[in-house]
Amino acid sequence: MYSIKTVNVLGSTMEVFLFRPQGDGPHPAILMAQHIPMGHTGLENDAFTLTTAQRFAENGYVVAVPFIFHWWPKSDPLEKKREESRDDWMVADMQAAFALLKTEPDVDAARIGLVGHCWGGRVAWLAACHLPQLAALATFYGGNIKKALGAGNVPPIELTRFIACPVIGFYGNNDTNPSPQDVADYSAALTTAGIKHTFHQYDGAGHAFQNFPMPERYHKEASDDAWTKLLDFLQQTLAPDAPAS
Repeated sequence: MYSIKTVNVLGSTMEVFLFRPQGDGPHPAILMAQHIPMGHTGLENDAFTLTTAQRFAENGYVVAVPFIFHWWPKSDPLEKKREESRDDWMVADMQAAFALLKTEPDVDAARIGLVGHCWGGRVAWLAACHLPQLAALATFYGGNIKKALGAGNVPPIELTRFIACPVIGFYGNNDTNPSPQDVADYSAALTTAGIKHTFHQYDGAGHAFQNFPMPERYHKEASDDAWTKLLDFLQQTLAPDAPAS
């Protein structure tokens, strides 16, 4: 189903889970930023992330999912990881995984997109500000983009001008983080920076509406529609003849 490689990030060993489509390639690729479900101890136990990455692979993409919580023992509580997470660490994690993905022999390094859900939606936005070679960014209900994590860092929204690719976003109108006002602020930041973007917002859907292992949050209609629109976006931006951003 997947293979695991390791990379060194600022002296810490990080696992990167790799999923591959059929065929020799070169294939377009997706760098996927993980979310952090409750009870999370490692990607091996994260049904949503593993299933979503496999779905991308079945649609023709090489997928790399870095385990960005390698800074702590896997047994450490989720609350500790949330409180101690730092934006500079996450940027280093995503840069290292991107560098690995570019060197994979079946990857077309000019056609790499970035996708993230929830916590990963925020990480994806942040990482895109530091990865100018990206061809596409898709972010799902990433909260706290107007907030910095870690001393000396700045809120990701203040770095929006450094995003160098088209953006698609998906949000539930019943969400509170990000709220509809937050989403409006995200869109305004992209507009001010002159970045092409499309946001889709769903009435009746809340946070994590694609997270099928959590039936209290999963919203099938919104999830299915978002998945179709996401695949269309990736096809347009990562196709061999896609225009440069």
